[in-house]
This record gives sequence, structure tokens and C-alpha cells, in this order.
Amino acid sequence: MTGLELLAEPVAEGIASFALDLLPKVGSKAISEAQNLFFNASKKYVNTYRKRHCQLKVLGMREPIDLAQIYTGVKFLDQDDILGFESPQALENQYRQTRFRSCIGRRNDGEKRSGINIANEKQYLMVLGGPGAGKSTFLRKLGLEALSTFHYEHHTYTHRQIPVLLELKRFESDEINIHKLIAEEFGNCGFPAPSEFVQNALRQGKLLILLDGLDEVPTTHLETVICTLQDFVDRYDQNRFVASCRTAAYHGGFTRFSDVGMADFDDEQIIQFIRNCFSIAQV
Repeated sequence: MTGLELLAEPVAEGIASFALDLLPKVGSKAISEAQNLFFNASKKYVNTYRKRHCQLKVLGMREPIDLAQIYTGVKFLDQDDILGFESPQALENQYRQTRFRSCIGRRNDGEKRSGINIANEKQYLMVLGGPGAGKSTFLRKLGLEALSTFHYEHHTYTHRQIPVLLELKRFESDEINIHKLIAEEFGNCGFPAPSEFVQNALRQGKLLILLDGLDEVPTTHLETVICTLQDFVDRYDQNRFVASCRTAAYHGGFTRFSDVGMADFDDEQIIQFIRNCFSIAQV
């Protein structure tokens, strides 16, 4: 059994207790019944998240492996490097500055920051990067870290919120009901009165909403999706939001969000990734 699978019950206990606080005040018997329902639903939610979002197929391995076993912490580029994405002229200026720094013996490595640290700081975050850079993997790992806050005393993510991951490629029409989609995530796992539960959670800022793959939204619906997401963020602005998009496909539109770019792995990260792969292969 994997780490998250082993921790499904203690994490579920934490989520169930968390969820009960979102209910109206009721009698002790009703609380006991609700606690049992929430515990079972929370356990299923944790296991569903693991199976849907945290199973990876690695080249050369027959069976899928857990994300937590192979994940290597990512770093984001600083603001000066992000400016290089804005236009061809900005990209050229950024390149000239980087080249000049290299010529005088300064390295840019120190200006990269831990992805999880930035996610702790920024309430609204847009993660940009090229194909295969690790954007989706980062969002999924962030969700795992959010789940761990319901059990561990010490964890890298510091906000106790229930993660909900929505794949934006599912937004295939102009009729988008984000509240309904989130409620379905909980309802499918057996949460009682999921629509009411989600409404209370959203109003009180209890959710970490992960929006994966803005670039995968069909072009014909992109403008509607951006407007719908913006309105949703504005309405429920006490929650935390992390979205991802390919750099080349991103044209702004998310006024509240801080834009960050995925940095290439440095030598230390490459070594760690290789060690993770080999340790799994030897099991």
C-alpha cells in the first residue's frame, strides 16, 4: 500500500471534522450520523483523488506508480524572466540581460524559487510552461499536500483547504456551471447534500481549486471559459486558486492571478529525479 492509501483514514477523519463545521448546528444524534457519512465520503474522496490524479505511467515500467514516489520539487522563474513571455521585444530584452549576467559571471539559478513556497504565498496563481514541463504534475502534487494538512502537523503546504482538481478540457461548451462540477466531485464520493456543502465551503473559503490545462479548452469556447472562471473567482475570492496553461497559449485575462513560469530542472533536481526512478525500479 502507498503512503496516501495508508493515510486515507486519518486524512478522512480530518476532512470529516472539517466538513462538519460547515453544517448548521444540529442535535448530537444528527451530528453523529453526519460524522459517519462524512468520514466514509471523505475516505472515498481521498482514494479517488489518488487513483484519478496521482497514478503515473513511466516509460519502461509495467505498472503505474504513485506521484509521491517519483515527484521532484519544481521551481518557478522570477518576475524578470516572466516578462520574457509578454512579447517578442520583451523576450529579446530579457535574453540580452541574461546573456550579460552570464558574461560577468553571475548565474540565474539563485533567482528561481520553490513552487510550493510560492503557492503558499499567492492566493491566485497561474503556472505557465512548455509542453511536458510538469505543470499538471505540480497541480496534482499540490492537491496531495493540501490533503496532508488534515493529518500531518508538519507539512509543506500551509493552508488547510480541501483540494478540488478540475480538468479544463472538459469545458467543451459555453454552458459552464463550475459550482455544479465541484459539487459532482463531492457527490460522486457520497458527501451528503453536496451542492449545499460546496456552497458553504466556497462562501467560507475552504477549498483549494486547481484548474488544469487552460490551453486545452477549445478555442471557440475559450473567451467564455475565461470570463466564467473570472466571475467565479471574484464571487468566491476567499478560496485559493491555482491554474495551469502552456506559455504560448496564454494571453492573460486573469487579473487577480500572479503569473509564474516553470524553470528547467537544475543539476540537483535532475539527480533527485534519477534517484527516485531507480529506487522505484529496484523495488
